Amino acid sequence: MRVRKLTFAALAVAAGLSLTACQNGEDDLGQAVPPSASGAASASGGSGSGGAEQDGGKDSAGTDSDGKATAGGSGAGASGKVGKCRTDELEITASDSTVGGDTEGTVAVELKNGGGRDCLLSGYAGVDLKTSAGSLSAERTGEKSTPMTLKDGKSVYFGIGYPMNESGGSGVRVTGLVVTPPDETKSVTLDWPGAATLPATDGSGSPVKVGPMGSAGQGEG
Repeated sequence: MRVRKLTFAALAVAAGLSLTACQNGEDDLGQAVPPSASGAASASGGSGSGGAEQDGGKDSAGTDSDGKATAGGSGAGASGKVGKCRTDELEITASDSTVGGDTEGTVAVELKNGGGRDCLLSGYAGVDLKTSAGSLSAERTGEKSTPMTLKDGKSVYFGIGYPMNESGGSGVRVTGLVVTPPDETKSVTLDWPGAATLPATDGSGSPVKVGPMGSAGQGEG
């Protein structure tokens, strides 16, 4: 009986040691799994952080220093600045705007933006009248000129003032109107819509005056 008890005791101890070893093995496995799971989460988190940085990069590339949206998000020409209006982008026409009873005639010149983009206008246009006595350049009125952004498809007007020929003489015949947009060198030649003649002058100064952009009363349309 003593031998059996000792045998059973030995078996019990062996079984206890085996169970302890198995538990330790499970613990080790259990401890090995979390690092692997943690590594996967870290990789996912890294991907998420990388995505946020990429999104942030896109956002940064899509705005300029003033926070304004830029075309395409990046690259040359994405500054968002408005370029000046070019002659070829403008549809330029002229019409008689003289009001009955006025002692001075008025011609309104319209500049319509047909360039497919907004553009900047500032200052005075160049104005020359073709006459039977040669070219006659208009003088600026001296009114303050304010830079403006001319939206695509919109128009702005300026005025040309000239004296009426009430001298009774034939005066100087006007045959055409030459307009050069501000800051441009390319001109357009139009029919003169005003009075057929101007009074003859002594050459002491131009009787024709030109106002800045927006000076013709119609404003920006």
